Amino acid sequence: MTTYGAAFDWARRHVEAGRLPTAVLGIATADGTVALDAFGATGTRSTRSDDHYRLFSITKPLVGLVAARAIERGLLTPETPLSAALPAFGAGRDDIVRLRHLASHTSGIAEPALDAPGLRSALVSLGRDFRAGTVSRYSTIAFEGIAALTEHATGVAWDAELAAWAARSGADGLTLDEASDPIEIPDAAANGLDIEAFARLRHPGAGLLGRATDLLAIGSALLRDAGEIVQPATLGMMLRPLTDDIPRLEPYPAERGQDWGFTWNLRSRAPGLIDRDVYGHGGWSGGEFWVHPTAGVAWVLLTNRADRPGVDADELDNAVISAL
Repeated sequence: MTTYGAAFDWARRHVEAGRLPTAVLGIATADGTVALDAFGATGTRSTRSDDHYRLFSITKPLVGLVAARAIERGLLTPETPLSAALPAFGAGRDDIVRLRHLASHTSGIAEPALDAPGLRSALVSLGRDFRAGTVSRYSTIAFEGIAALTEHATGVAWDAELAAWAARSGADGLTLDEASDPIEIPDAAANGLDIEAFARLRHPGAGLLGRATDLLAIGSALLRDAGEIVQPATLGMMLRPLTDDIPRLEPYPAERGQDWGFTWNLRSRAPGLIDRDVYGHGGWSGGEFWVHPTAGVAWVLLTNRADRPGVDADELDNAVISAL
């Protein structure tokens, strides 16, 4: 832990100050996990480094890897239209929503509440915000479209496909099963989320539960870039920017300095970072998963608060990078 002392001090400091109820912080290289620790408690439950957390939108790039693996098998391309899996989709639209639009938050599908029921029916029936490919607005319902395409192409449910390759990578704790006993999010209801209703959705854009060690195992495999999850050329495809300079709407306006690749958040212009060669994703309750390929390090923060004033994950990223 000594090498990354400043990063672990950051996590400890935020927990002790009450800005985060808990934190599990882990750091990995291509050789595997090199540092891992847990801080804080939720109620009477002390945090362990192997606790499951709700990953929320960290789910997105993991589902993106499911789609990328189908592309490798010749079952999809980024140009495959959503209507190939859902013929009823787009009946009232004069554009074509393709896999690459779903994967880059440019599909223009109107967004329901995160805990709204009927994902598949909502995907088909919701209206259009904008013409596909012309604007970037963060979308979670779009990942129901990615799940529909991958399931149509492979004949396997998205979560089963994901669990299979993840387990082979050492990430055998990724699950939708509430029996994994994920850490509670004390302010979920106050921030408008019915956790029980949300969990029932098994949402491909936000529903996975997992441990820090699961994400660290995936981060190590991606750093090795040896074809364990996807081939190097496929990962390269996923990391090509798809949003360029089109208008960016909240919560990711242009001044945040990021692009969307194929489901990965590419922080290539982030003003707060020391090292901008980084891709990853964050989650609604404060989780973070980031991979720095040139620096050769990946890090994971799992925590459980939706409202986090005074918490800036760029500080943590910089502390990790500075330790190198």
